[in-house]
Formats: sequence, structure tokens, C-alpha cells
Amino acid sequence: MNPVIQLADVSKTYQAGEVEVRAVRGVSLEIQAGEFVAIMGSSGSGKSTLMNIIGCLDRPTNGHYRLDGVDVSGLDRDARADIRNRKLGFVFQGFNLLSRTSALENVELPMLYTHDHLPAAAQRDRALRALETVGLADRAGHHPNQLSGGQQQRVAIARALVNEPAVLLADEPTGNLDTHTSVEIMGVFQQLNDRGITIVMVTHELDIAAYTKRHVVMRDGQIVRDEPVRNRLVAQAELQRLNQEHKAVQLAP
Repeated sequence: MNPVIQLADVSKTYQAGEVEVRAVRGVSLEIQAGEFVAIMGSSGSGKSTLMNIIGCLDRPTNGHYRLDGVDVSGLDRDARADIRNRKLGFVFQGFNLLSRTSALENVELPMLYTHDHLPAAAQRDRALRALETVGLADRAGHHPNQLSGGQQQRVAIARALVNEPAVLLADEPTGNLDTHTSVEIMGVFQQLNDRGITIVMVTHELDIAAYTKRHVVMRDGQIVRDEPVRNRLVAQAELQRLNQEHKAVQLAP
């Protein structure tokens, strides 16, 4: 089986005045369908640049990148936008929901930019199914300001799923959330991954990365460690532990 993501000796160099900044240096990486991978590293490690390349938001200076079998390395901006909308779903730290539209309308939005142009009823049905997948079908008519932070992130995940992408990309998806809500969101990702959805997540939080299945650690633009997660955390069990701790605190004299 071919990898859904395949980077071969990929580099990215930026020009900052007279100085060349080598953000990514000869990275080769393969991610198979159904994996759940955390890309990690400190600020300046190159993880965000690598995510931009994987997300077809930027092109590598050198090397090749194949996404779901298609070499996207040399595509122009319009072609990258097209494959990005068809093959990738994005979840961001800041949710990026439209404040004056309902949860359902936010989820429908990516379908407006596809070439398929589904009928309105079919778009609504697909968006409702995506909201049901993340447990928010009963909040379809609510606006973002009527939802908690965790619910807003669930809407964002549903929006990312609605075009049935090959890969779900998550950039610090729990960065704006408290501990309990963060674990809930990681539970959503684990459930999606259990259904076979490929997830690549950028995070600097070790406790959040512990819910994934594989760690790719970057430093100075290079991969310095690539290993399976041992003693992986299961969100459902962790939520039970947190709830028990909360009850114990409430019962304490």
C-alpha cells in the first residue's frame, strides 16, 4: 500500500533580507493511511513549516511531496488549493468559525468550494452527519457564541471532515482549551482514528501527544526522532480519572 503522505528529501529555504533561513532540511517522511501522528518540536524546529508543506499551503524549495499518490511539489497555487480542498481537512487552534452563521452552515462551507457542487439538501445531510460524528447534531442551529470552546472545536472538526478528506491536519487543536476539554477533543480524534481516518497533528504539548500513535520530533529543520508511542493514553479512561479526582475534591472536608 502506498503512503498517503510521502516526503522525499524535502527542504524549505526562506530569504530574510540577505540571510537564508533553512526552515526544513532534507526531510523524508512516510505516513500510512490510518495512522495518528504527532509532529513535535520547540519553536523554530521547523514543525510548522513542515505542516504547511504537508497541508499544501506552501511548496518545498527542493524535494518531492506526494499526497495520496499525487506529486504536489510543483503545483501552482490554484492546483494546490484544489487538491487541498479535496484531500485535506484542517483543524486550527483558534477554531476559525464564522460568528454570524450556525454550526451547520459553518460545516457546510467547505462544500461550496468543491467542483462537485452538491445540491443544497445533500450538503445539509452531509453536514448533519459530520456534526453527528462529533456528537453535536443537536447543536446544528447554534451560533459559535452559543457554544463552549470544546463544542466550537468539535464544529471545526466536523467542518474538516465534511469533504471526506484523505488526511485530517490539526495544528495545536487543544491550545485554547482547558485540560478536561482538551482530553475530550483528543477523545474525538481517537474515535475518528479508530474509524480509519488518518490524522497528523502539530503540538508542543507532551501530554497531548501521548494520545497519538507515533511521534515525529523535529529540531533545526530535521527529524531527530520518529518512534511509536509507548504507554499511549486513552482519552475515555483519562476522562474517568479526571472526573474521579474532581469528585474527590468536592467531597473533601
